[in-house]
Amino acid sequence: MLATALLLTSLLSTAPVAGHAAPHEAQGTPPRTVQAGGRRYVDKGLVAAGRLPAGTVDFLGDTLGSFSSLAVQPGTWRRTADGYEGTLWTLPDRGRNDPDAGLFYDYAGRLEKLQLRITGANTQATRAAGTVTLVPDGGRVLKDFNGQPFTGADPGDHTVQQRGIVLPSPAGGIGAGRISLDAESLQFTADGHFYIGDEYTANVYYFDAQGQLQGVIVPPPAVQPRRDGAPAFGSLAPPQTGRRNNQGVEGLGLSPDGKRLFVALQSALLQDSARGNAAGRINTRVLVYDVSAGATPSAPIGHYVVTLPAYAHDGKGKLDRTAAQSELRVLDHDRFLLLARDGNGLGKDGPDPIVYKSVLLVDIGKASNLAGTAHETGTDTVLAHADAAALKPGLHAAHSTELLNLLDRGQLARAGLDLDTTRGPHDGLLSEKWEAMDVLPALDPARPDDVLLLVGNDNDFIARHCVMQGEACDSPYDNDNRILVYRLTLP
Repeated sequence: MLATALLLTSLLSTAPVAGHAAPHEAQGTPPRTVQAGGRRYVDKGLVAAGRLPAGTVDFLGDTLGSFSSLAVQPGTWRRTADGYEGTLWTLPDRGRNDPDAGLFYDYAGRLEKLQLRITGANTQATRAAGTVTLVPDGGRVLKDFNGQPFTGADPGDHTVQQRGIVLPSPAGGIGAGRISLDAESLQFTADGHFYIGDEYTANVYYFDAQGQLQGVIVPPPAVQPRRDGAPAFGSLAPPQTGRRNNQGVEGLGLSPDGKRLFVALQSALLQDSARGNAAGRINTRVLVYDVSAGATPSAPIGHYVVTLPAYAHDGKGKLDRTAAQSELRVLDHDRFLLLARDGNGLGKDGPDPIVYKSVLLVDIGKASNLAGTAHETGTDTVLAHADAAALKPGLHAAHSTELLNLLDRGQLARAGLDLDTTRGPHDGLLSEKWEAMDVLPALDPARPDDVLLLVGNDNDFIARHCVMQGEACDSPYDNDNRILVYRLTLP
């Protein structure tokens, strides 16, 4: 019976990613086995969880909002007598904001430094999850080529140039004279330098260990947001082609050998979006750069389509949304993990059920490579027809397999969390925006393929007691910064 159940689970899990008309919740209990590409993967369940209170203040005196991305500093991860510890760097985005009301702050781009400790981690579903402890420990201010801090303020259509690169910058008012940055993804290199992916431009910025900008990977023409032939970097007026508003570089990661950088857009480019509702945005792009000879190459060596799941925002049958990807971590030159999610949960008003939040295993080995084609050097769509999300004949998307379903009531309950949106905002409700991941070795000699997967939420600075640039920015409830830790077997 057990063998039959595992086989059925594997067959279901390796089916092509499809739409979810009703809440997609995990069935059964861990361990769950998935077969993909001739390899055996295992989800061993939630082993630890923890949070940083929403009202925590950071090293610059602002509310500490995370985690748009997170990464453990290379060389700091180690096993202790009762768990693990390391130095965790987290990435807030552009500060507290309300684009509909035109509210932005001159929020300096930064990394938050935290001391991370995990204790009591175990995989026994009858016990409470272990504990994640997060202690703020300073941070880094991100600075442009001229040594000035970035700003979170929307730039509109105004641009400046630094070292011949066209960059967004508000023409006046809040943030004037600074480069606008909406940081969404973080990846360290072995020497402590790091990459950050940007929402405004779809650029990837390369910094030294102190946060000083060293170079920029400018995306190919297909990805650049443009309107009437000019850059359209702002988030308030949509471009005509390229990345859609607030859907820039949401995930990036290095291969373990440090030679390839994967860069993923949050959802489909405008030219790849089918007409109709937001379920037509499922075909996103993933670019692969060879960074072995230089940190900021001018063009990708790989360029692929990854098809994301569609879902019904109210869980009642009509597919009308795309489960946009929010983070990427690379396993090798062909495989990576992708975190895809709906927009429901704590942080979004209304009773819509939480429908979809999963980690996908993506393999580009047999996908069509668009590098150097008109789909990259121009704005040719990958769609066969403007009214449907199907790809053109001959184009093949990467293969995706669901590896981990976060919507597991039993596992979440071990961390004091639930999926009950009908109660309105409450302390145990699963957060809306899970946007951060890191993969770390379990350091278990008996199970060398086991890893710990850290998953973090972006709380959008939602706190009862919020401060930004010395001003109050209070919300009616707290949305704590949370980290969930899963144990996986990744061959």
